[in-house]
Amino acid sequence: MGEQEYYPLFETKQSKGRLIYRAFAISKFVAISGILLYRITNKDEEAQGGLGWMVLFLSEIWYAFSWILTQVLRWDCTYRCTFKDRLSIRYEKDLPKVDIFVCTADPIIEPPLLVINTVLSLMAYDYPLEKLSIYLSDDGGSILTFYALYEALHFSKNWLPYCKKYDVQPRSPAAYFRSMPKSTDHNHSIDMASIKKLYEEMCNNIETVTNTGTIPEEVRAQHKGFSIWDDNYISKRDHDTILQILIDGRNKEEKDVEGYQLPTLVYLAREKRPQHPHNFKAGAMNALLRVSSEISNGSIILNVDCDMYSNNSQSIRDALCFFMDEKKSHDIGFVQFPQKFENITKNDLYGSALLLISEVEFHGLDGLGGPMYIGTGCFHQRDILCGKKYSKEHKTIDYWKTQNDFKVEGTIDELEERAKTLASCTYELNTQWGKEIGLKYGCPVEDVITGLAIQCKGWKSVYFNPKRSGFLGLAATTLEDSLVQHKRWCEGDLQVMLTNCPFKYGYKKISLGLQLGYSNYCFWALNSLATLCYCTIPSLYLIADIPLFPKLSSPWFLPFAYTITAIYTYSLAEFLLCGGTILGWWNEQRMWLYKRTSSYLFALIDTIMKFLGFSEMKFVITSKVADEQVSQRYLNEIMEFGVHSPMFTILASIALINLSSFSVLIKKMFVGDEQRKKMIMEKLSLQILLCGVLVLINFPLFKAIFIRKDKGKMPNSVTTKAAVVSIIIVLCFSHYLGLFIWQV
Repeated sequence: MGEQEYYPLFETKQSKGRLIYRAFAISKFVAISGILLYRITNKDEEAQGGLGWMVLFLSEIWYAFSWILTQVLRWDCTYRCTFKDRLSIRYEKDLPKVDIFVCTADPIIEPPLLVINTVLSLMAYDYPLEKLSIYLSDDGGSILTFYALYEALHFSKNWLPYCKKYDVQPRSPAAYFRSMPKSTDHNHSIDMASIKKLYEEMCNNIETVTNTGTIPEEVRAQHKGFSIWDDNYISKRDHDTILQILIDGRNKEEKDVEGYQLPTLVYLAREKRPQHPHNFKAGAMNALLRVSSEISNGSIILNVDCDMYSNNSQSIRDALCFFMDEKKSHDIGFVQFPQKFENITKNDLYGSALLLISEVEFHGLDGLGGPMYIGTGCFHQRDILCGKKYSKEHKTIDYWKTQNDFKVEGTIDELEERAKTLASCTYELNTQWGKEIGLKYGCPVEDVITGLAIQCKGWKSVYFNPKRSGFLGLAATTLEDSLVQHKRWCEGDLQVMLTNCPFKYGYKKISLGLQLGYSNYCFWALNSLATLCYCTIPSLYLIADIPLFPKLSSPWFLPFAYTITAIYTYSLAEFLLCGGTILGWWNEQRMWLYKRTSSYLFALIDTIMKFLGFSEMKFVITSKVADEQVSQRYLNEIMEFGVHSPMFTILASIALINLSSFSVLIKKMFVGDEQRKKMIMEKLSLQILLCGVLVLINFPLFKAIFIRKDKGKMPNSVTTKAAVVSIIIVLCFSHYLGLFIWQV
């Protein structure tokens, strides 16, 4: 292509107002430095504050370091846009094969109907279907999931042409019929009613079989795959490889009702044996990599979680714009879409939208060399995911043309038998799978550590956040599920820091900025200690009238006041600009506190226990279904505390400590003389503000303890434990502070 003819397939833009933001960030840095200088220079007040002063000083040092890491992610945000029309003009006949991996692990918490809606949305991509293959990995090894996929196969023969005819968005049937667009076209209305009836029949069949646990005999007779569960299946943790090619892309007779070819569709339940480690999702992904290389060998791999349906039929073409640009694509290893959710409440009760991460921080990572791989909604080049290092000689487009010539030999039965061996428990023994090939093993966030390894081999990644979300999933609808999910992420990220530290592992391989960007997430767990100290010690010292911050009239009050005002004013403005609400921002602050004092703390403890050899790695799957009453409370934005969780004990203990301290303060303000009241306001103003905000932000928790009667209230056992813990801590600190004051 001549120089004059070149038009890029994608464009990169820098964020506006960068200079203004950087000047603002520098002013905050000066104020934070003033706070640290205050701690260093005020020896008299340090002597008065004692141990509490020193603990706060260490916490503030950590906060300063953590704040710097967050600024790295905002320093040079990058935004991308694609030109799919140019892609079609230049490469429509040479588009690469795409293999799509969907992973599920439990038919109870990930219902088959949910899974197949995701599969159907992926089958209906606006892409040459002869070049599209969908693989469902079922680590639950469930005949119910296989049956649901079999039902989806038949429904797809009507659903795919319907999507194509009317350009349906989104192409998940469940999501589409929930929105139920009104059509003025008579023929469209008739077709819509017809396809909806077919969908409801499919849903009824799947729900009936799921509830009874029995496959009708007439259905069993229709496909040989059902007999496998009768022959060699013992349990979901002990069975042979189950591999069924439901649609063979080579078979030209596999067509929809309009006569068009269907995409390849494959079910895989890899072999499981109790004596062999299965390496969780990473093991499933690696098995899919090998099996797909035998069946379709697509040059591009897209993997999505089973609840993360395709919301944009053009996403594959968007991703290919980054892979197939003649001048700018040679070093791009993967394209990451944001993880977004369709069931977020108006004010995002649990902060599940990850708004600042998806709308700000990942754009910042993109400007530093590329976002991390987050395990879903990500397009990889197959050979790069399998360990290929970057070289200047690599020419993506030329290589893919050779891959498109890949031919599969043998009948479908022969192909299944060959591919089965690639998903056996022993196949990886004495190989580099899980080390240098495929996804990495031994970490709860196998995606993050795999993405880091790819970048350290010289490849870059791209973050693409289109106006119409590429994928939509289901966010946690209970507080416990949200905290457990963050605990897993946090624990995994800390393990990445301890085993593959970005500063050491990425030294001279990725930029310093990207190393710091990774560290922002890898240090999440350590935030728990500083937050735990800051939300308890100032309140406890408030009981004894011991100041830990400068007086209201002191010049040192100014850096504290400016830092608080600047950080929270900017935080609110940033949140609103990203599409949030004021109440949503307030909920985000509450979840900031809850995650750091429970999820992150438990992640830190569990990681230490693991490295000391007292526990093993666990992979927790959050439920995708909820009780009807729980769902209703979630929709009404009422927090859910109705389970016996040690995380809730900590949250309630901290809240009761602050409530006790604030109650003592209120009593002093009502019964004390005017001179003492003035002294309290002068010396303790910042502690009063901090304690008051902590009480206010815990209002939903206090309602769950003292007011609510529904099943979502705080369990009595948790309340009792928290009350005992808080009373002991308050009494012990009161005794310690009394002795301290007497000695002074």
